[in-house]
Amino acid sequence: MGASQIHLVRHGEVYNPSGVLYGRIPGFRLSERGELMARSAADDIVARERPIARVYASPLQRAQESAAPIAELTGLDIRTEARIIEPTNHFEGKVMSRALRNPINWPVLRAPSVPSWGEPYLSIADRMVRAMEDAWNEVADGEGDVVMVSHQLPIWTTHRFIAGEQLAHDPRRRRCDLSSITSFERVGDSFIEVGYSNPAAGLAAGAIDVGAV
Repeated sequence: MGASQIHLVRHGEVYNPSGVLYGRIPGFRLSERGELMARSAADDIVARERPIARVYASPLQRAQESAAPIAELTGLDIRTEARIIEPTNHFEGKVMSRALRNPINWPVLRAPSVPSWGEPYLSIADRMVRAMEDAWNEVADGEGDVVMVSHQLPIWTTHRFIAGEQLAHDPRRRRCDLSSITSFERVGDSFIEVGYSNPAAGLAAGAIDVGAV
């Protein structure tokens, strides 16, 4: 038994005119462009003509708002899942280009492989995969797919963990665009990645994308 596929969907663009790293700071909502991005992701999921059994979202406002059009189109309620939230981060509320030039912040950069400035990558991967496993087990065989709306770093860390890749990475090289969809299936006791799509690519030009490092 279990879900057919699990889709990790990233939220859309956030209204962030100051360009700060917002992390878990409350009150950061989707921009108008972000709402269009979220609708693009929802349309993409529905266009696959696969039954959707559950819709989960991180507790943060931008994830809940990004899950809303998926819930609307599928007729499902949004289930809040705390384990797929953005990681904690020393640089929350700061503009990274300025923060990195300030010597007071340099000590937190001492161990980028952990990373020392936020929640360890291994911790992120562990909670994400456990949330996916629980969601997969909750769905009866043949009932359909699970959608989980999360954030760039948790999704990319999950991708690398499941692929058996080193978790430390260059944040500038993540393949996890705004409102992108990374899909997984269960094979035996493990997940495998089976697809990636970027339905909001046409809306990405000029978007502000500085959620976490």
